[in-house]
Amino acid sequence: MIAIARAVDMDCKILILDEPTSSLDEDEVNKLFELMRELKARGVGIIFITHFIEQVYKISDRITVLRNGELIGEYETSLLPQIELISKMMGKALDDEAKIKKHKPLKSDSSVPVFEATALSSAAGVRPFNFTIQKGEVNGFAGLIGSGRSESARAIFAADKVTGGKVKIKGKRVKIKEPIHAMKQGIGYLPEDRKGDGIIAELSVRDNIILALQVMQGFFRPFSRSQAEDFAAEYIRRLSIKTPSTGTPIKSLSGGNQQKVILARWLLTHPLYLILDEPTRGIDVGTKVEIQKLVLGLAEEGMSLTFISSEIDEMLRTCSRLIVMKDREIVGELSGTNLTEQDVMQVIAQGGE
Repeated sequence: MIAIARAVDMDCKILILDEPTSSLDEDEVNKLFELMRELKARGVGIIFITHFIEQVYKISDRITVLRNGELIGEYETSLLPQIELISKMMGKALDDEAKIKKHKPLKSDSSVPVFEATALSSAAGVRPFNFTIQKGEVNGFAGLIGSGRSESARAIFAADKVTGGKVKIKGKRVKIKEPIHAMKQGIGYLPEDRKGDGIIAELSVRDNIILALQVMQGFFRPFSRSQAEDFAAEYIRRLSIKTPSTGTPIKSLSGGNQQKVILARWLLTHPLYLILDEPTRGIDVGTKVEIQKLVLGLAEEGMSLTFISSEIDEMLRTCSRLIVMKDREIVGELSGTNLTEQDVMQVIAQGGE
């Protein structure tokens, strides 16, 4: 909000807002839109760049669609149906998100979870919680901003200091006090803040992809250039990462392709359990669908995944079980026929009462 105020606090004729709402809550977004309407009434032209399609329709008069660096077209907002906009953004008839089908967790001969935490807590203020995930399951932490979703994920990976609790991997007690311990136990973690905690902007796509595996092997045993090239080329192909070369600085890539690089980093380690915190935030709708399909595909292959998103409908399409959080504690769990947006909202509203 301060950054937005700084941009507005000048007698400008044109105001460019690039993803201004990506980290704002609903009330803050509404305040921003009120300000934008006031500026518009004063004659200021506003360019609003966003991946939130609903917001486009709330605030804009015209929509300009770009895809892969090319202008696709310019349209009156009132004359462009949302489904048609998404098709233009994707460059093909809409492979509707609704067609993404959840799968049932793999049936296992053993009831022993892949990961199990008892009374786990961290210095970030998350209250002691119990958590399990089975082989081939996609579950998620649901809740409003500030509910403790990310803090719980970070506690599992020991990205924040663990202050209590016990952890088991496939029924065996293990100690996970630091991220490297989690990595060596087969846990991967894609962080919420892609730019701050995910990418290393000045390094190449290749170096960003091999980073986690190199850490696990040890920096005194570096991969050869040819090995690194082979690793990077394989996952650039597998995830359809758009980059001029493996040596291109990752900061030059789009947000969606940066996110794919971080995904590639963890897939290269072949994790048992992968935590994805806001993997689709700030990326285009086409890449969102790709990532959701990838998540379900990995689960079908036997990987366990935790998927966290601010968009509840996205979690409902992807997860077979939701752990609902409020005020940094678990207040409910939903699965099966109870896995609806209304049920999630009801648990949040009633949680802690």
